Amino acid sequence: MVKLDILSDPVCPWCYIGKTNLDRALEADPDHPFTIEWHPFQLNPDMPEGGMDRRQYLEAKFGGKESAAKVYAQIDEHAKAAGLEIAWDRIDRTPNTLDAHRLIHWAGLEGRQGFVVDRLFKAYFKEGRDIGDRTVLLDIAEATGLDRAMTERLFESGADVEETRARDAHTRERGVTGVPTFVVANQHVVPGAQPPELWAKVIAEIAEQSGDGA
Repeated sequence: MVKLDILSDPVCPWCYIGKTNLDRALEADPDHPFTIEWHPFQLNPDMPEGGMDRRQYLEAKFGGKESAAKVYAQIDEHAKAAGLEIAWDRIDRTPNTLDAHRLIHWAGLEGRQGFVVDRLFKAYFKEGRDIGDRTVLLDIAEATGLDRAMTERLFESGADVEETRARDAHTRERGVTGVPTFVVANQHVVPGAQPPELWAKVIAEIAEQSGDGA
């Protein structure tokens, strides 16, 4: 098997698009070689703990309402091309995602990481739920097979807060400035929301190399 490390943030629309495109390629080739692990990267590491109004956030980030609308029109076009209908009108807040990343980490320990990541994206981009809210995160934990009471105790204990921040900082120190970022076999970096065709090509190349080495 080949390790595929994915640096992502569950409030990043490009990450959702990138995951969807990757999933399509993997579904088309069930014998793909990848073992996937998700890693934390906060788009907004300085976001207040309770998040902020999404409209205010976007206008501040992109320099006004018109610029934000232009950027998100482009994102929506790519989302639809990937088969996604994002409910932009339902998203009221941009959350702090530190707790969401902690949940993704704990899910990885239980072999449930992919399910949790998928559910976080859907909760935010399709249902407009605040994934910075611990009640929402506990609902997601329970729905994906994690122990709700244990997860709540972990949240309250502060477990893995500093570790998650350190992993995020380490990624930035290594030169990652945006997500999604995919790292194949700890060697090849694939940045951005690549189309399924690219992943099909990568899978074919890995299979060819494996065959040559047999």
